[in-house]
Amino acid sequence: MSEWWSYRLSDFLLFSPRTYHRLFGLYNAAIWPAQAAAVLLGLLMLVLLRRGGPVAGPAVAAILAACWAWVAIAFHLDRYATINWAAPWAATAFLAQAALLVWAGAVGGRLSAPPRLDIAGRAGIGIFLFALLAQPAIGLLLGRSWRQAEIFGVAPDPTAIGTLGLLLALAGPARWVLMVLPALWCAATGATLWAMSAPEAWVVPAAALLALVLATWQGLRRTG
Repeated sequence: MSEWWSYRLSDFLLFSPRTYHRLFGLYNAAIWPAQAAAVLLGLLMLVLLRRGGPVAGPAVAAILAACWAWVAIAFHLDRYATINWAAPWAATAFLAQAALLVWAGAVGGRLSAPPRLDIAGRAGIGIFLFALLAQPAIGLLLGRSWRQAEIFGVAPDPTAIGTLGLLLALAGPARWVLMVLPALWCAATGATLWAMSAPEAWVVPAAALLALVLATWQGLRRTG
């Protein structure tokens, strides 16, 4: 019997990279045109942040909650669970994040759009734009089909990264609580991609780490 330290991360992988990417192709075909609606919702959140006002924070939180709930049910439970026994646990985490967004922002009013973005807030918008517009193209650059693109609002990785970016652009006492689950997902997906020897494995964890560092710096500046 092999000792536990002789195992590699790839030994725990339940599916092949080809199966994983094909899953996204089948998923995208099944949910079209939800991807277009998700991108439009992403652009709407940018408009809300730009305009500001008392409605902006709750509205952004409500849209994000809908995106997390969609990914929990349509992706994790309906699709990812067919190749990964842990997908229902991921779905639970995504539903918990949706509930937290409703509690903190949509209902509780613990998130607001500041009248002016600081450096970290502007960087957060940049991170969100990366998740919304650039991340779907990564697969294309690596030779995969555009049908397998991961889109913000309907796929887990860009949704988690985009959420971290938007939280940097928002203000309120609940931001750190709302960053926990997206950051944990980014770490988990980074480990999964690393196990698959995916060249982009570093992208999602790096984006999450950048968002957390900026949030820490932003918090220190605001309390300093």
